[in-house]
Amino acid sequence: MAVEMSARLALTRRPRRLRRTEAMRALVRETRLSPDAFIYPLFVCDGEGVRREIASMPGICQLSVDEAVAEARAAKAEGVPAVILFGIPGRKDATGSAAADPDAPVQRAVRALKREVRDLLVVTDVCLCEYTSHGHCGILEGEEIVNDLTVEHLARAAVSHAAAGADVVAPSDMMDGRVAAIRQALDERGLEQTAIMSYAVKYCSGFYGPFREAADSAPESGDRRSHQMDPANVEEALREVEIDLAEGADIVMVKPALPYLDVLTKVKARFGQPTAAYQVSGEYSMLKAAAQRGWLDEPRVMLETLTAIRRAGADMIVTYYAREAARAL
Repeated sequence: MAVEMSARLALTRRPRRLRRTEAMRALVRETRLSPDAFIYPLFVCDGEGVRREIASMPGICQLSVDEAVAEARAAKAEGVPAVILFGIPGRKDATGSAAADPDAPVQRAVRALKREVRDLLVVTDVCLCEYTSHGHCGILEGEEIVNDLTVEHLARAAVSHAAAGADVVAPSDMMDGRVAAIRQALDERGLEQTAIMSYAVKYCSGFYGPFREAADSAPESGDRRSHQMDPANVEEALREVEIDLAEGADIVMVKPALPYLDVLTKVKARFGQPTAAYQVSGEYSMLKAAAQRGWLDEPRVMLETLTAIRRAGADMIVTYYAREAARAL
């Protein structure tokens, strides 16, 4: 009798009661996914009427400025509030000088977007890898990236983006001291309202492959282990975030997202600051490839992975799925 009574008492706790219907599941849902958390990456190139699909990233294109405006306008209409711009310049050189050119694709796109798409938040990626002839994120001296000289060039690029009207500049290079240099350069030029979203925790990841095709930014030789982080390290990530916040970052980012959810959670828990995560090209392309083969239910896994990133602590998510996810939601 005592055993039967114990079994009945144990079943007074029935968690399945709160899973019975969609309405009930929605009522008790702990993590909310909404399009207003998405930032949509756009690859901007020279020309007019250009919409060149990227083979390894189905549905994503290199876009001329006019097409980037059309794409951003459509995304905004679907509820996506922000874009992040990557430039594909018409010319490259050893120092990536086109990164700071006011007539380069990113700067022209910023001006056009702020003029033509009402209330769109415009973020710009700040790095030299798309602009250097050797494909590295900084200026080379032999085989070595020269940190401080690179930072000077990055600050000039960030100022040119802000002067064009960017709301947020996002240094992704992982050079030491670049957030402080950019903050100082912006403030000295009366651009103190421009926010900085630092790629504070950017791992040297194998998930970036499709992006390098999209941005034409693969290094000519060597790799990026001298400045991007070792995937094995977590405490180092927390030190990087602490440094960037002290230097003036308004938002910090963890990149990639899904393989580093533990890092994302620790960053958010430790600092409590606005935190972004980047669902990178390899994450996107893997899901696309599996879905094309019928191995995955793409809408379902798309939302599941984005929810996981949000649940882990991301306030905002940079994702190539922004438009698709916004429509699904």
